Amino acid sequence: MQPRNMSMSGVVDLAALKAAGEAKVKAEQARAQRQEAGAETTASPLVIEVTEATFESDVLQRSNEVPVVISFWADQAEQSKQLNTVLERLARQYRGRFVLGTAEVYANQTLFQQFGVQGVPAVFAVLAGQAMPLFQGAAPEDQVADVLDQLIEVAEQRFGIVGPEADPEAVDEQPAAAAPPRPATPQELALSAAHEALDAGDLSGAIQAYKNVLSDEPANVEAKLGLAQAELLRRVQDADPKAVREAAANAPGDVAAQLAAADLELVGGHVEDAFGRLVDTVRQTAGEERDTARLRLLELFEVIGPDDPRVVAARTALARVLF
Repeated sequence: MQPRNMSMSGVVDLAALKAAGEAKVKAEQARAQRQEAGAETTASPLVIEVTEATFESDVLQRSNEVPVVISFWADQAEQSKQLNTVLERLARQYRGRFVLGTAEVYANQTLFQQFGVQGVPAVFAVLAGQAMPLFQGAAPEDQVADVLDQLIEVAEQRFGIVGPEADPEAVDEQPAAAAPPRPATPQELALSAAHEALDAGDLSGAIQAYKNVLSDEPANVEAKLGLAQAELLRRVQDADPKAVREAAANAPGDVAAQLAAADLELVGGHVEDAFGRLVDTVRQTAGEERDTARLRLLELFEVIGPDDPRVVAARTALARVLF
């Protein structure tokens, strides 16, 4: 599986939302505390197991001193375990310039949802208490190292965060998978099969597989996200972008044309444009047409994730239109 997003553009956007000056102050205070304690090098683990119970202390607080990279993995997803091996090796090579945290998705469903993970493997970073996506899917080690180099540069230049140098042989590393392996449940196997179908481009197969999971477990967040993504990709796979855009521009009252244009905008990364188009469509329609536009907008919310600020803003705008 190829990485779905190896861009660092999201880091810059998210970093702009955080007061970099405040982060730099915290970083300087942390370095001063280490110096007063006579600890120029750290004895902290380079690889930690992230849990919901320890997230605040192990990730949020530590991210004021060093970039924390979080790898979401699952025991039945072999690629995610292989990626963890690569990341652990790089954590030792980088000698404390970042800390790797591994999070097993089924044991940390709240974190999985809060980060908006759409499948594993998925890798995020936390800087100064702020989460940002790095990439999703397996990737060659040199590409992973390039992303880490960019992360470290952003951490130093924008936040003043420089991880203290560590001796890989002197730290007490924790294994990526602290819990003993357990057999995958039928639901987990079904979900893994759905992910594999999606990655292979079998959109119809993926859609049916995700629906099978949801028929037994309607609240499964990962399956809901996967289904929304697969259905979106199937809708746009044969679309002519130019023709779709022209149809939407020439017929602002045509709900089907507006839905098609919104799908393309979302796939192209123009999230706010897609949401705004559908909110306007809801505003201008009534009855079944309004309900059709509203439901499509809710589907696109699933693709982006409920905690994304763009989704939150669009939900507010939709509520104003409806009520």
